[in-house]
Amino acid sequence: MTPNEYIESGILELYVYGLLSESESEAVAQMAAKHPEINNEIIAIEKAIINISTSFSPFLSAENFEKIKAKLDLKYSKVIPMEPQNNRTRYLGWAAAAVLFIGLGYQYINLDKTKLQVATVEGEKIKLEEALVNSEIKYKQTQDALAVVRDVKNTVITLGGQAVAPTSYAKVYYNKETQVVYVDAAGLPEPPEGKVYQVWALKLNPLTPTSIGLLADFSKDSQKLFAVDKANGAEAFGITLEPAGGSVSPTMEQLYTLGKV
Repeated sequence: MTPNEYIESGILELYVYGLLSESESEAVAQMAAKHPEINNEIIAIEKAIINISTSFSPFLSAENFEKIKAKLDLKYSKVIPMEPQNNRTRYLGWAAAAVLFIGLGYQYINLDKTKLQVATVEGEKIKLEEALVNSEIKYKQTQDALAVVRDVKNTVITLGGQAVAPTSYAKVYYNKETQVVYVDAAGLPEPPEGKVYQVWALKLNPLTPTSIGLLADFSKDSQKLFAVDKANGAEAFGITLEPAGGSVSPTMEQLYTLGKV
């Protein structure tokens, strides 16, 4: 067999990886001693293994090695004593296999990191989408509020604070043609837990209160501008503090604001 045929047979790769028997390894070593091209090919294969192993596991630290062991569930087991071998190529084969094994573990950890990064990006994307939706809602609320305030058909009624809350105030935007009512409650304090503000349209002679709505979700409404039911010819408006769900008639001791049309 010529040196080229010997190289192309694939036996040199097996030799470098330490997969040949002792007698086969000795035969390859003898051929390498006789033929420089065979020896050069063995050196080239060894360099290729080193380059591959380096690309798989660059700068592998002790910390990363421990992570790899944990990921692959490596356990320490009883060591089986073996007879030492002086064959350099057999040692190189085992070393290359070990480095490749560690390199694969390193890639496995990197894959986990990549998955975590993707999940983080997806989470941030969802947060941004939610923030955009909230911004659009707030923008619409602002535009609606401006439309109410700027509507020249609306009569603005100021509701002044009463004995139970003298510093409180509110505004009612009342369209006498359509009877549509908006309440600006920015001057009212946060209602206590279990309580709600209730708006009343009043006829004065005789005094007849009619509930036209609750200022529900008071703390969640940043604009504090509430659309309530139509007033049906109201002559005054009042706001009382009532138990959650509202009352059939106003609790006059809890009258917060009152104003005449």
